[in-house]
Amino acid sequence: LGTFRPVKVENILEHHMHSEFYQIEVVEAEKINRARREGHRVICVGTTSCRTVESVATKNGCICADEDDTSIFIYPGYEFKCMDALVTNFHLPESTLIMLISAFAGYDNVMNAYHIAVEERYRFFSFGDAMFIY
Repeated sequence: LGTFRPVKVENILEHHMHSEFYQIEVVEAEKINRARREGHRVICVGTTSCRTVESVATKNGCICADEDDTSIFIYPGYEFKCMDALVTNFHLPESTLIMLISAFAGYDNVMNAYHIAVEERYRFFSFGDAMFIY
């Protein structure tokens, strides 16, 4: 539940990011790599999937089978190596998750989407509405 914990430090580099266990089997790694070779997009469903593929992606975006814990902290300025789009819900303010989606979509774009979501009475957090970010 560390992803839901608000960031309480002035300098985000001082934030201790929790770790999550992941497992990518050979078959899944091959599917992702084939999709990239063939020009298809890699669409992650959820921030854990994003953190997983970005943790195992090489500099050129290739995915290797692996099983480990990741404590990758993705925030604005991060250069994505593999993920091309993301399906995720509307996250808590000041959380590492809102930083992750801001790193991908841009802070202003995320804030505009949240403003519309509030106006339209979307449901927030884990069991609320989702958005497709590309």
